[in-house]
Amino acid sequence: MILSDNDMQGFSIDDVAEPENIEDVIYTLMVNPNLSTINYFNDFSEMAVSPDSLEEGDTDETGLFELESTDHCLLMTTHAFHHHLEDNPQVATEILISRAARKMLCYGAKPLVVSAFLYHINFADHNGHLIASGAKKGLENAAKKFHLKVTDRKIRFDHFKGHGPVPPTIIISMMGMVSNYAHVTTHEFKQKGNNIFLLGRPSDDIGASEYLEFYHGISNSPLPEFNIDTEVHLREVLLRLHELKLISSASPVGKGGLFFTLLRASFPQNLGFDITTDAETRRDAFLFGESMGRIIVDVAPEKEDEFVDVLSSMHIPFFMLGHVTRGEIRIDDLSLGYTDKMSTGI
Repeated sequence: MILSDNDMQGFSIDDVAEPENIEDVIYTLMVNPNLSTINYFNDFSEMAVSPDSLEEGDTDETGLFELESTDHCLLMTTHAFHHHLEDNPQVATEILISRAARKMLCYGAKPLVVSAFLYHINFADHNGHLIASGAKKGLENAAKKFHLKVTDRKIRFDHFKGHGPVPPTIIISMMGMVSNYAHVTTHEFKQKGNNIFLLGRPSDDIGASEYLEFYHGISNSPLPEFNIDTEVHLREVLLRLHELKLISSASPVGKGGLFFTLLRASFPQNLGFDITTDAETRRDAFLFGESMGRIIVDVAPEKEDEFVDVLSSMHIPFFMLGHVTRGEIRIDDLSLGYTDKMSTGI
């Protein structure tokens, strides 16, 4: 049955106890297979990736392909989503496409084309029709907002009988391009002393997060906070920052929230981060919530003034988190050790 948004209104973050020990949360989530760094490698790549190589390369999940006889670089990413696809298929699809577009834009690429695939949908069933119809609306709206072309069949279906209670899932593939391979912006922090900024607004939101489901055991929660117009605004900001070459790295806040996004950015160069959380936001939501519309960037000190001017002129909310360290991880003056000691466990 298709549920209304009101069916999730019974959930409140106030009913979830905020953990006193942040280290306990971090080390509990590190054994969550959905947050393992190896998941951020095994995408479309010509080279096999082993766990031993995780700390030496790019741990991002998007494949990059340099085109022969040209400076152009083609990017491809595939994302899947099942949270509340039955409850609100349009918004769930818009969230998925926005995530993929945000990933592309962090690289400095312009997303160009998207295709979608619905799995475990029985389109002969009325409920399946409602899910497919909502997903189609979400695909069309997001494609229009992000100026994407959609494959001619829009959404393809695949339904398998006898697989038991498998939730409906939507998978999208997106392709984009960077005009010059040398201008690709990767996700890893570049050097000690760079300042770390959060683009977007912190929020008391932990809906549909790995933290809420894995640490608290709560799976019945609303979709993460999301506004597609905010995503479009971020698109324009990122394009401008790349054009002016003001950022050294860019990462969308994704699975595991801000903390795990920072951790993934630290691994490749064995760097770390020293950050201060927002006093007006719940600490667990700030670090582990997965609300949409947020980007982590690091900025060289000599570019910071111009960077801040651009954000202010484009009216984008931002928050200075802290700075890149030589390898230590610190949150609110609490030391959590060094990345080279943590990486083997994640």
